[in-house]
Amino acid sequence: MKQENAPVVIIGGGLTGLSAAVFLARCGVRATLVERHPHTSTHPKARAINPRTMELYRSVGMEERIRAGRSPITGNTDLIHVVTLAGEERVRMPNASIEDIGRISPATWTLIDQNQLEPILRERAVEVGADLRFHTRVDALEEDADAVVVHTTDMATGDTGRIRAAYVIAADGSRSPMREHLGIGAHGRGTITHLVSFFFEADLESALKGRKIIAAYVNNPEVRGTIIPIDNDRRWVINVSFFPEKGQSAADFTEERCVDLVRAAVGIPDLPLKIESVDMPPWDISARVADRFATGRIFVAGDAAHVMPPTGAFGASTGIQDAYNLAWKIGLVLSGAAGPGLLESYDAERRPVAEATVEQALLRFAVREGKQFRDVADRLLDETTMTFGYRYPVGAFAAEAGAPETVIEDPDRPSGRPGSRAPHVALDGADGPVSTIDLFGDGFTLFAGADARQWTGSAVAAAQRLGVELTAHTVGSGGEFTDPTGEFGKRYGLVDGGATLVRPDGFVCWRATADRNGGWADAVTDALRETLDRR
Repeated sequence: MKQENAPVVIIGGGLTGLSAAVFLARCGVRATLVERHPHTSTHPKARAINPRTMELYRSVGMEERIRAGRSPITGNTDLIHVVTLAGEERVRMPNASIEDIGRISPATWTLIDQNQLEPILRERAVEVGADLRFHTRVDALEEDADAVVVHTTDMATGDTGRIRAAYVIAADGSRSPMREHLGIGAHGRGTITHLVSFFFEADLESALKGRKIIAAYVNNPEVRGTIIPIDNDRRWVINVSFFPEKGQSAADFTEERCVDLVRAAVGIPDLPLKIESVDMPPWDISARVADRFATGRIFVAGDAAHVMPPTGAFGASTGIQDAYNLAWKIGLVLSGAAGPGLLESYDAERRPVAEATVEQALLRFAVREGKQFRDVADRLLDETTMTFGYRYPVGAFAAEAGAPETVIEDPDRPSGRPGSRAPHVALDGADGPVSTIDLFGDGFTLFAGADARQWTGSAVAAAQRLGVELTAHTVGSGGEFTDPTGEFGKRYGLVDGGATLVRPDGFVCWRATADRNGGWADAVTDALRETLDRR
């Protein structure tokens, strides 16, 4: 049996696993990825990547490549709940305008199907040196104090092997055999509905009535499901619920039955259509969160850590953000710059975010299932808040006394506190306009007022003594960047002479709201030590 060594093994080659491989490469870690399927997904599945996640892809130089591969439904805006597509529209879900998002981020929503995005990520992962092993099964994990041994089988040849890794990321999907193997339980509502999906061809122009739908959620006595455009013309997929407790099964979906269901969903009894296939495996919509996101040297991420209804397009982006949170921490621990306690913050930070996101997805799904929008409106947070407003009440940062314990804040009125996303502000520099988001690099970033630039050098030196990279920028009149809108101090919660320190993942980890009389070297050292578990 062949034995190899790798710093990190990623189990699962979906959006989360492939993204983790790319993000780890940015942090200097060449991961080995193991995926049991021979190819990436052939089903659209996730269809939208939110602007916060696009910020992450932007940071690794992938934004334009992803946008170039975007879905034919780019430009569609409508998420509608209907009795039938041609009939009554019950509710249209509110969407943020491009102008609203532009105040908060330089990135935008990107509509791209999962079967389009995964090949792009796979190609990029190979380019940055990740070792990808598709059609390879993980048979067992053995963990000791120093490593995890991953036992594998090449499903094409039958060859077995062992990979000894410092850390393992289990991103192996909602049914996650690895999470089960680790004995990590999950909590939540569980399975909500069972579904089958099938593709069909039809002219739905008259039923659409000029609407450009991302999805139409149908609920009537004959069918409960979702109509989704594929080519924005004549090709569609419909996801239809069935109910085993009523004696129904996936075997009931014959071609004749599928024709009847499409007509019932569209609301045109004699609609001409062609069913492409009826042999896709059944699946389910569930809502649950793992009881913990880590055990020893093994971390669960993406659908292995949390599953939620697709209403809201939260699932894929939440998993990709898990990977980004984890990658820089693993990179610094492997380099010796951080202590192992830094990795404990992964569960502390990401699990509360998952809990809040699942709750919001469930509220949106309740409308799909027939609940009136007004019954959930008071608990429903808008998509912009859910996209940008999540924060970490505890974690790898120097917390401020009196900080709220809430997981969500208004991204249009950011606090700038440690544990929150560092806000986007448009600055002017020598090379023209730049977003603060684009100044976050592979290491830590310090922003200081222009009148305090004499102290930035000592902060950089302090970071160097700890073995971490820190880039310092001054903002204000006479500084490296000017603030033409006057928003920088307001959004970061600073006054003249203040400073803020941002982690590699774009979250604030320390802040001096006002001048500390030059005591920044010690303050930055203390903040970095606390963040890096070097106390």
